[in-house]
Amino acid sequence: MRSHRLRELLELLQPYWSKDPELNLPQVLQKIADEAGFNKPLAELTDEVIIYHLKMSGRGKHDPIPGVQKDYEEDFKTALLKARGIIKE
Repeated sequence: MRSHRLRELLELLQPYWSKDPELNLPQVLQKIADEAGFNKPLAELTDEVIIYHLKMSGRGKHDPIPGVQKDYEEDFKTALLKARGIIKE
């Protein structure tokens, strides 16, 4: 795991874990897996699933993913024109 991903994971995990400080790390990971609907063995839980779930924790089901919001366009035509470089930001 690259160090920036590890830092991101730890930053996201700290506030989540502080809600249930009596849990140990495997229990916290199992709780994340359960909440994310991950039904495979815990050993197969990837850091991508953990990071995504922690980023989306507390957000609505249809809310945009943090980090992607900056690229969000309400209008498809505008998004397409920006992608083609016809419209500058």
